[in-house]
Amino acid sequence: MKFIIPALVATMLAGSGAYAQSINLGPGGVSVDTRSPRERAVDREIRREERMRERDRYERRMDRRAERRGRDCRTVTTREETRRGVIRRTTRVCD
Repeated sequence: MKFIIPALVATMLAGSGAYAQSINLGPGGVSVDTRSPRERAVDREIRREERMRERDRYERRMDRRAERRGRDCRTVTTREETRRGVIRRTTRVCD
């Protein structure tokens, strides 16, 4: 009994330094995330910045489309008769 209690205390103290920050159960099995909270915060910040860049890129693309729509544009439909029938082509022309 004298040996069990000190061994148990030593095991608890030695095992307290190694702990998992996050344990995930998924289709691929069990995974353990041993990163520190600081490392996970950095990863979150990187993902947030990437989402902001994507959002900015999307907004710029929408702005360019709106500018193009603001120009004088018209739809031109041409009809061409061939031996096999009438071909209709619709094109958008912007001045």
